Amino acid sequence: MFDAETTLLVLGLLLGLVFAGVHIAVALALTSLVGLYLVTQSVDIAVRTFASTAFEGLRGYVFAALPLFMLMGEFISRSGAAQDLYVGINRALRRLPGRLALATVAGNAVFAFLTGVSIAAAAAFTRIAYPQMKALGYDRGTALGVIAGSSCLGMLIPPSNLMILWAILIEDSIGRLFLAGVVPGLLLAAAFALWVIVAALLRPQDFGDERHATAPGPPATATAPDDGEALSTQSDSSPADVTKSAVGVAGLIVAVLGGIWVGAFTATEAAGVGVLLALVFSLVVKGMDGRQIVAGILQVGRTAGPLMIMILMALLYSRTLALTGIGGAIESVFAGGGVPPWAVLAFMVGVWFVLGMLIDSKSIMLLTVPIFAPLGELIGYDPIAFAIIGILAIEAGLLTPPFGLIVFTVKTAANDRDVSTLRLFAAATPYWILLLCVLVAVAVWPELATGLADRLL
Repeated sequence: MFDAETTLLVLGLLLGLVFAGVHIAVALALTSLVGLYLVTQSVDIAVRTFASTAFEGLRGYVFAALPLFMLMGEFISRSGAAQDLYVGINRALRRLPGRLALATVAGNAVFAFLTGVSIAAAAAFTRIAYPQMKALGYDRGTALGVIAGSSCLGMLIPPSNLMILWAILIEDSIGRLFLAGVVPGLLLAAAFALWVIVAALLRPQDFGDERHATAPGPPATATAPDDGEALSTQSDSSPADVTKSAVGVAGLIVAVLGGIWVGAFTATEAAGVGVLLALVFSLVVKGMDGRQIVAGILQVGRTAGPLMIMILMALLYSRTLALTGIGGAIESVFAGGGVPPWAVLAFMVGVWFVLGMLIDSKSIMLLTVPIFAPLGELIGYDPIAFAIIGILAIEAGLLTPPFGLIVFTVKTAANDRDVSTLRLFAAATPYWILLLCVLVAVAVWPELATGLADRLL
């Protein structure tokens, strides 16, 4: 039975706490405890439900996939392979206009197969690519715009952390969701690349003088933190280094993602295999030292620990909402067909846009998926296709002014006072539009997301 007062109180309290600055995990926990008490009228039952949800979540096998994939990407990042790949792609594209910008798009697409974190990709490629583009006379807004826009590929191309998180929240297959992101992700990367070529032909002055450019030189303005968190930025990536990194990264992608898709192992097992292969590659091929390994493990621990707590609290929040009867209420509202599906989808996308301007993508997902995922199914979308729509909308929100977090990440990492925030948002706008175009394409043709998974799984 639907309890409207409790539902409104639970939703209102959560939003109030979040916008008051309370940590998302604490807000979810407090809201869930209050909601459980109001539904059950028992402090003991509320506490027991809280404890059992946390226990069930912690012992869930699938939860290990998230920190393991993060660790795999961390090892590859610290090994310097990202810099090698950027250099190699830049050399391969030397005959195309705007080749450093194209190399940034392609590098982000490849990097996405290893990290799955847009914010990390934005910070990394600002340090790697921006000094090179600036040195060759690129318009600074144009250079940072392509970095901010193309970093969104990290959340759409597997193994995306958002995909893992979404799959956990809706209790669906991580491997199936990984497959669903391949075609939209590559389509988006191709759209970004096409835009760069067109823009370079129309406004060559914004893309510098690349006629005499060689491989990227040392990023003079980039600085590496003392704890070794920065990527390797060596300027002497030889053809042999590039080849080793390309072969190693390609082998890692094929082994991990291919193993999932052919059914050799689950997503969690694939993450473990990926960590082992990435560690061997980084140690044996790239010569990464023990200090970097320890630093990488600690960095993942600092990131994954709070994230896992947030996920557990989100699961509790989802259970609380279920007890209030909100699912049945939503079904009854839309069962009559009074509201067209496109209007419902447009409303949800609008909410994701607004939240994307204010909070990070994982928090957005934890807040909205328990409500929006069932609603997406009710209006006729396959859960996997709807997940891709949601991820695209959330990523677009991170580029939306006035508080797009990816834009601010790039601006902070660049540390260039000559580029205003307004200028950077304007430069990122074409990529925001292309994100929306792919979102609409998946909404109109869900087979773009579900087709590959239906054929292979």
